[in-house]
Amino acid sequence: MKTPRRPGSGASTAKGLRLHGTIARDIGVAILSGTYRTDDHLSNEITSSKTFGVSRSAYREAIRILAAKGLVESKTRTGTKVCPRGNWHLLDTDILAWAMEADPNSDLFYYLLELRDIVDSSAAALAAERRSEAHLNTMRFAIDIMRQYPLATEVRRGAARDFLLALHEATANPYVISLAANINAAVDAASKAKQSKHAASPDIGLGYMRVFQAIADKDPIKAKRMMSELIRLALRDKSPLRSQDQQLHRSA
Repeated sequence: MKTPRRPGSGASTAKGLRLHGTIARDIGVAILSGTYRTDDHLSNEITSSKTFGVSRSAYREAIRILAAKGLVESKTRTGTKVCPRGNWHLLDTDILAWAMEADPNSDLFYYLLELRDIVDSSAAALAAERRSEAHLNTMRFAIDIMRQYPLATEVRRGAARDFLLALHEATANPYVISLAANINAAVDAASKAKQSKHAASPDIGLGYMRVFQAIADKDPIKAKRMMSELIRLALRDKSPLRSQDQQLHRSA
């Protein structure tokens, strides 16, 4: 059995995070970093609560949080063990943030952007067929805001979110709207946690304009292509599959 470290013994504790939330985060980061592996058992409740210096009820609540996210499972006789990755709720914003804290270059970020490409590109095609003038006005206004503010500022990011929200609503498909909202919230959480030092490409601003124009022209094929190209600006040179291929090529 493995005993979790005390809260705050590594990365600084998040401000405003309640005690059980801090414990859940520390254990979650340890799971996502590979410190705990599938089927590893955590120390029992008494030992772990003493290690963290908290009450058993606070530790128990932290385990409930992790179990709700699919990271662990607890049974009366066998204790708490780590679940396989297939059980993890990978769109959960906490899990994405913990993954980026555990490893800023985590492959999960690439795969998340890949999923966003699949969903948002198809959404753009639907939006081109179903958009209203109100949707276009909202997207146009968002682009105007993006033009006025530098890349990587919060106002600029907020305008980009408004653009995507209008695009998703233009699909008139409640499932697309809900799924896309979850995916983009996860992307935002992961991006903030990742805190990339690389500047955003100036092509991104032009990319939004191209998506907008295709939707305004009611051209679903072009809208899908333009959205995919926009998202893939963020995917450029980040593919873990490409890295694996390069490693295999070098070792051949």
